Amino acid sequence: MNSVSGMTLKGVKAVAVEVEVEITGGLFNISVVGLPDAAVREARERVRAALRSVGITLRGRVAINLAPADIPKEGALLDLAIAVGIASVQGGVRVKKPSLFIGELALDGRLRKVRGAVPAAFLAVEKGWDLYIPEENAAEVSLVEGVSAWKVRSLGELFAHLRNEIELPAVEHCEADYAPPQADPDFADIKGQSVAKRALEIAAAGHHNILLVGSPGSGKTLLARALKGILPPLSDKELMEVLLLRSTVGDSASSVRERPFRSVHHTASAVALCGGGTTLRPGEISLASRGVLFLDEFPEFTRDVLEALRQPLEDGQITVSRASGSVVYPAKVLMVAACNPCPCGYSGDPVERCTCSPSALERYRRRLSGPILDRIDLHLSIPRLLPEELVSLEGKCGESSAEVAERVRRAREIQTKRWSRYGIGSNSEIPEKLLRRNITLSPEVKGFLLQALNRVRLSGRGLSRILKVSRTIADLDAAEDIRLEHIAEALSYREGEALSWMKS
Repeated sequence: MNSVSGMTLKGVKAVAVEVEVEITGGLFNISVVGLPDAAVREARERVRAALRSVGITLRGRVAINLAPADIPKEGALLDLAIAVGIASVQGGVRVKKPSLFIGELALDGRLRKVRGAVPAAFLAVEKGWDLYIPEENAAEVSLVEGVSAWKVRSLGELFAHLRNEIELPAVEHCEADYAPPQADPDFADIKGQSVAKRALEIAAAGHHNILLVGSPGSGKTLLARALKGILPPLSDKELMEVLLLRSTVGDSASSVRERPFRSVHHTASAVALCGGGTTLRPGEISLASRGVLFLDEFPEFTRDVLEALRQPLEDGQITVSRASGSVVYPAKVLMVAACNPCPCGYSGDPVERCTCSPSALERYRRRLSGPILDRIDLHLSIPRLLPEELVSLEGKCGESSAEVAERVRRAREIQTKRWSRYGIGSNSEIPEKLLRRNITLSPEVKGFLLQALNRVRLSGRGLSRILKVSRTIADLDAAEDIRLEHIAEALSYREGEALSWMKS
C-alpha cells in the first residue's frame, strides 16, 4: 500500500488522494493525471524547484497519478504530497506508515498555508493517519480532538524528520475559549427601541428570523449588529461545523466560540449567497450557519436571489448542484433582514412626507414575495426616535447585552435539554410532527388562537412559526406550558404595523 496521500475537497468533506509516482528513462518530462485542475498541473514547476532546493534533481520521465482518477482535484493542496511521493520513489526519504500531507510549496521549499486543513484533520482522525501540515495551519487543526499532526515549515525539515534526523513539533490539542464576545454595540448604548430589543432577544433565544422595517436612520443596522452580542456561545458540535466551513474557504479560524455574523451587500449574486461556481464553494448563507446572516436593503436584492433563500431557510441546509457534482452545505442561519417601507423611505413617517407615487410603491411591494415573508418569524416596525431621545447623552439606555445574553443562554439550555434527543438545538428547528406532539395548549389558549387566525390570514407554515416563537417566549419566562400572553406576544410580531406597507 502506498503510504503517501494528499487530499482534495468535495464541499466541506476531505477526500483522500493517493499519490502514485513512476520515474522512467528518456527526455525530462513531468505529467500529472487524475483530473487535475490548472493549479494542480502548475504544481509540477513548484515541486521541481522545491526538490532542487533540498538537493533532489529530477531526471527522465516522471508520471504522477492522483487516485481515484474520477474525482476532480483542485487547488495547491497536493504540492507537498506530490513532492514526498517523488522523493520516496527516488530513495531520498521513506514514509513508514500511511500519512496525509497537505501544503503549498514555495520555490525555495517553504510551506505556505492552504485552505481545507480542518477537513484534512477530520479525515486523518477517521483513517488513523498521521497528518503533516504547514505551520500556519496549526492553530485551526489544534482545535480538532484526536488528531496526530506535525507542523512543517519547509520541505527540508520534513525530509529530515522522515529520515529520523530531527523531530518535528507536534500540534498540541487546544480547547476553544468560552470567553463571551465583546458586545459592539451594546444594548445599553442603544437609545429607546425597547420593543425591538425584546424582539431581538426572542430571535436570539430561539434562532428565529426577523425583519426590521423603518425609515432611514431609525437604527435598523445598529440593532442588527447588536444582536451578535447576545447570542450564546457555540457548542462543541456547532464549533466544528463553523470551523469546517471557514477552513474550506480559507478564512482564518478562531478559538473563540463566537457565532459568525455575515453582512451581505444587495448587489450579491445568487451564487455568492447560495454557493457554487466551478469548485462548488459554500456561499454566504452557509458561512453564516449557526450565526447571523444580515441582509440590509432587503427589497433591493434581485428577485432570483431572494427566491433562492426559500429552501435553505425552510430546511436548514442547501444543495448546490453543478455539472461537476452536487454537495450539501449547512445553512442553519438566523436571518436578519432590514428595509425601508417605501423607495424614498418615509411612508408612514410622522415627520417626513413620502414622495413615492402609487406605481413606485406597488413595484417596491412586489419585490418581496409572500413565501419569503412567510419564512420570517418576527416582523418588526422600527420607529424614528424623538428629538429628546436623540440629544440625550447621559446614562445607560436599559439593560446591557451581558444581562440579555444570560437570559438567552438559559433559554437555549432549556431547549437543548428538551430537544437534544432529536438532534435539535433550538425551537426554530422543530419539525412539524414534533411540534404538534410536544406542544400542548389549554382550551383558553386554543380559543384565543382560533379568534386570531380568523382575523389574521396565516398559512400552515405561519401558524407553526407562531407556535415556535411562543415556545421560545415561554422558555425565556422558564414556563413549562405556553400561556395566553406568550401566544399574544408572538402574534403581535405578525399582525402589527411592520408589514402594513405591504397591504393595498
